Parts: sequence; structure tokens; C-alpha cells
Amino acid sequence: MRLLLVEDDDHVAAALSAILAKHGFTVTHARNGEEALQAVLPTAQGERPSYGVILLDLGLPDQDGYQVCGRIRKLTTTPVIMVTARGDVRSRIHGLNLGADDYVVKPYDPGELLARIHAVSRRSTGPEETGGTAGATDGTVLRLGPVTIELPTRRVSVDGESVPLTRKEFDLLALLAQRPGVVFRREQIISEVWRTSWEGTGRTLEVHVASLRSKLRMPALIETVRGVGYRLVVPAA
Repeated sequence: MRLLLVEDDDHVAAALSAILAKHGFTVTHARNGEEALQAVLPTAQGERPSYGVILLDLGLPDQDGYQVCGRIRKLTTTPVIMVTARGDVRSRIHGLNLGADDYVVKPYDPGELLARIHAVSRRSTGPEETGGTAGATDGTVLRLGPVTIELPTRRVSVDGESVPLTRKEFDLLALLAQRPGVVFRREQIISEVWRTSWEGTGRTLEVHVASLRSKLRMPALIETVRGVGYRLVVPAA
């Protein structure tokens, strides 16, 4: 996988590039916002660079990292992971609302960073490549034990019996089901399903989770990870 690393510190970039290379990544290094934007623009021949992930440090010397994130999102759909020293929720939500797919807070563990890179790249390539128990047979149907989720028709069934869901209930279930076992942060779910920020929407999320558990008659399907968010636990067939 090709990865665009946007990092102004050459020492940090060199160390991180070495780690990424050991895990099979080909790294292109941009030292500031302008280089990052140029790296995602089409070439003179009209060819658009192909990156699996863009790793964007927000502490850039020439431009505000959030602005760079927003401009990158207008140029490409490549997943963006923000790297930030700002650990407050508002800053992270702001980045997600600008189009970032995920974030890591400095100082971070390289293992966590690699896990997040693989997670966002799997999501961008579609559910058929997530593997595991979810097992989408053709990229459009997810089967998780007795639960079947048909993405194009937005139909859900349990043991063959159709279960009517509201639009947001389906969106929430589909999001969790495409990465079973992965913990989704509350603010990430709100950003992706409701397309808004965390403030004032937390209770809505809790209500939708409770409704899904009730309608599917499977209270253990969606597990609450205290203080973090939710994850889908694949039931036995």
C-alpha cells in the first residue's frame, strides 16, 4: 500500500517511514501543507496519485492542518488519519467533520497507528475485503450468524425473518457490522451516521442502540464499551 505521510519533522518522518516500510508500506513524504496538496493533485498526464491512506500531522509550518485536511478531502476520497497533540474532544470532532476518517493523539503507540491505518483502508475498499466472520459474499450482503444485512436494499433479517428498521437504525447497524469486533468511538459514530458533532446527539445514539437490540431481539449483539463507544459482537449461527 502507498501511504502519504505529511510530517514537517524529518527525524520523526524517517523513523515512522522505517516502521511503515517494515510492514509493507511505500511511503511518500510531504513536509508541509503545500507539498501534501501537490502530492494528491493529478499529474500533467492527468493521472491521479493512488494512496491507500494519508497520514496528516496537524502541526504544519505553512498552513493550518485542519484547513489542509478540508482541502485534501475536496481533492480525493483517500482515507485521512489526523495526527494531533490536541487531545480534547472538540478538536477531534472538528477534524472528523472536515472529512478525516480517524485520528491518533500524540504520543501514540506504533501498533495503534498501524491498526488504525489498516482499519480505515479496509473500510475504504468495501466490506468484501474485511474478512473474518462478517463474510460479505459479494460485497453487498453481510452475514453475521443469524443476522443478514443487505446493503443495496437496506433489508435486515434474523433467521430469515425480515426486521423493519428506520434509516438511522440501519445506518448504525451497517456501520458496526462492516467491522465486527472493532470498537467505534461515540463521536465517530455520530459523525458518520448523523453527519454532525457530538454535542446534543449522545442520547440519540443510546436510544438507537437500545432500539436495535430490541428489534433484533439480540441484546448482546451491540456491546457497550464503557467510556469509549460500541462494537458489534458476531453471534453464533
